[in-house]
Amino acid sequence: MNPVLGVDGGNSKAIAVIAERDGSIVAAARAGGSADIYAAGGEDAAVQRVLRAVDEALTQARISRADVEGAVFSMAGADWPEDIAYLAEAFGSAGLAAPRVVNDAIGALAGAVPDGPAVVVSIGSGAATGARGSDGSTWHSSFWQSPHGATDLAQQMLAAVVRSELGMDRAGVLRDRLLAITGDEDVEAALHRLTARGAVEWPVGQMVRGLLEAAERGDPVALRVVMTHGAGLGAVAAAAARRVGIAHTQFALSFCGGLARGRAPELIDAATDAVRQSGQTPISVAPRWEPAIGALVIGLTAGRPGPLRDAVAARLDATAPPASFYDTVG
Repeated sequence: MNPVLGVDGGNSKAIAVIAERDGSIVAAARAGGSADIYAAGGEDAAVQRVLRAVDEALTQARISRADVEGAVFSMAGADWPEDIAYLAEAFGSAGLAAPRVVNDAIGALAGAVPDGPAVVVSIGSGAATGARGSDGSTWHSSFWQSPHGATDLAQQMLAAVVRSELGMDRAGVLRDRLLAITGDEDVEAALHRLTARGAVEWPVGQMVRGLLEAAERGDPVALRVVMTHGAGLGAVAAAAARRVGIAHTQFALSFCGGLARGRAPELIDAATDAVRQSGQTPISVAPRWEPAIGALVIGLTAGRPGPLRDAVAARLDATAPPASFYDTVG
């Protein structure tokens, strides 16, 4: 079988997929919660969460950790060299031989645009930007990234409601949407619920859906929040292109992740416009695969020159899980 393991460890879940060398995906599993070693749960909790997803996928494929011949971990939190070293040691000690660890932006890049000059922005709970130069060099945004994804947008929604409640900004529909989500009678109660010591976990998914729906229907406050956020994402994408030397040539620009799967057209349009307003000439392309498949692509092309073979790519297309598999619940 010669199995290859690909893992996408993000801020809201970890996804593990296993494929044969011909590109046939034989298992796919997920574990909820953050796989970021910088998250509140700590390094060991993140690693164990990833290994739960890995072990479920291995069970589906009826193989063991020792049977894996190539393992690539595309991880939020693989930001600095010491992070990559720590994760490689942790996964190697868990019985996965010679694991390769990359930042999650690199897995997103390999999945969305497998080869050629490109910039890819992955927008989920957080955000990560990856870029590839014409010479194959790569760059990832890591702690350079700002703004981020859904968590950032939920905070901006709350901030907009607070400003309007204090008379600092115009009112919109966001106030009523927030109160409907939290079940509170007024903004002060909602603000207290979300910020007090021992506060409940933020309903980020519901808040962002409410914000995006309001923007899509033309609410000016919501639209301004979304477009400002998108412009910030685009500015980082333009910087990424400069980092790998493709700012003055055409390159593929792609957006992937939960917020990019047809749910936030205003956000994506604002980001794309910001890249173009920087003087760059990107070609917008739909992502081919999800970041977890990108990790597989890195593993399947390791040690051989050139892009993924067409037959292997076709098998990945035919056997990849549906888009709904990657959705964050909530």
